[in-house]
Amino acid sequence: MDALRTAATGMAAQQTRVDVIANNISNMSTTAYAPRSAVFADLIYRQDVTPGALSSRTGTIVPAGVQLGLGVRTAAIAMDIGQGGLRASGGDLDLAIEGRGFFEVELPSGEQAFTRDGKFEVSADGQVVTSSGFPLADGITVPREARKLTITPDGEVMAEFTDGTPPQSIGVITLSSFVNERGLEALGSNLYRATEASGDPNPAPPGLDGNGFIRQGYLEESGVDVVSEIADLIEAQRGYELNSKVLTAADEMYAAATRIR
Repeated sequence: MDALRTAATGMAAQQTRVDVIANNISNMSTTAYAPRSAVFADLIYRQDVTPGALSSRTGTIVPAGVQLGLGVRTAAIAMDIGQGGLRASGGDLDLAIEGRGFFEVELPSGEQAFTRDGKFEVSADGQVVTSSGFPLADGITVPREARKLTITPDGEVMAEFTDGTPPQSIGVITLSSFVNERGLEALGSNLYRATEASGDPNPAPPGLDGNGFIRQGYLEESGVDVVSEIADLIEAQRGYELNSKVLTAADEMYAAATRIR
């Protein structure tokens, strides 16, 4: 009887689901957070009688067979890359992406990373950087004399100056898209890395090649639906309890068998 091990895999699966839900709820206020969901698959089957096997010398076959499942496993933690709500913030360097795409930033190692978190600042040397200090890969540098920045929906950055000089373009912010956005590797701090599963980044100006547009003065809110997460949490808790009851029942059946004289 494999019920003990099978029920244990069910409990482990529901625990993983609770872990994922807990992470979603903890990030309900994280800018541009993409919620995750646990995806499960059944384990290998014990083939006591294979479907289609011969059952007599005359050539009759078994219509269904005897296949005993051995539990469940976590197949993936899928990421829901969707459009979160846009919240007005009013900051010159608060940027939200309306549609598909990611901002590209450069890590201290020189590696590329990608984010939808548009909460940018200006560093001491005028570079546009993330809240962690990583510069935009587009190399936007704000002149010291600039008093205001205007960023158009197609990514052009215009600087206005204190001395009345006409506004000047200081660069264009591009967006990167991927064939399979769910294949990105999460690095933390709202950053992602391209992988073989995601494909190479395809940088293009906003509005081109399927990219969305940039909205200045807005930030993208977390995509977590708290009500849905609480419902999933209750369902996972009930699933955990049911598997624990199966575990208890199997243990009692083993105990009954050992008491037979």
